[in-house]
Amino acid sequence: MDKIMIIEDDEAICTELNKLLENNNYEPIILTDFKNALEEILQIVPDLILLDINIPFLNGELLLQNLRKTSNIPVIMVTSNNSKTDEALSISYGADDYITKPYNPNILLLRIGAVLKRTKSNYNTNLNDLTYKELKFNIARGTIKKDDFEITLTKNEIIIFTYLLNHQNKIVTRDELMTTLWDNAEYVNENALTVNISRLRNKLKEVGYEDVINTRKGLGYILS
Repeated sequence: MDKIMIIEDDEAICTELNKLLENNNYEPIILTDFKNALEEILQIVPDLILLDINIPFLNGELLLQNLRKTSNIPVIMVTSNNSKTDEALSISYGADDYITKPYNPNILLLRIGAVLKRTKSNYNTNLNDLTYKELKFNIARGTIKKDDFEITLTKNEIIIFTYLLNHQNKIVTRDELMTTLWDNAEYVNENALTVNISRLRNKLKEVGYEDVINTRKGLGYILS
């Protein structure tokens, strides 16, 4: 049974989410120690986190940012503010998905299922190192290494880079990537893909590979 941590300071919403998750064969865990939220997450190691942006002590975006320094646990950001800025920031900090309150419970369950499905299918099936030029790409650890320099990728970046690498020197459409990331393109915001591609490009640049993911206007992307 997948463990889903609820990080939300509204008790009524926590109760509703707890019941919704239990009724759909998930194991909900409600975080109560907001002051030590990061330590609690790393101790419990849930399969997925529902993270509200507006929480005490440390807002959700900063908590996500700190979490991504050490862990790739899937995170769906939840907010009452329908702001494109919040959405872009959440994705840039490493969120796997983003949903705005009030949300349809069925849509939330679909998103949870999609994130968990792609996480398991993309990271548990291939634990070996892949190579790209002089880089070692470890899918299981989510790292790219060149000599002694190593950088960590978010889950979305791992999925995108794996897909591009498996189709190297071929054009990959945006629809292909969005379907691979979220399983159902109907629930994908295209801006999220653009942000993830940009962030992956910057990380590849850090290890000496600039401009290796090229945009083919009207077609998609190609890893050369």
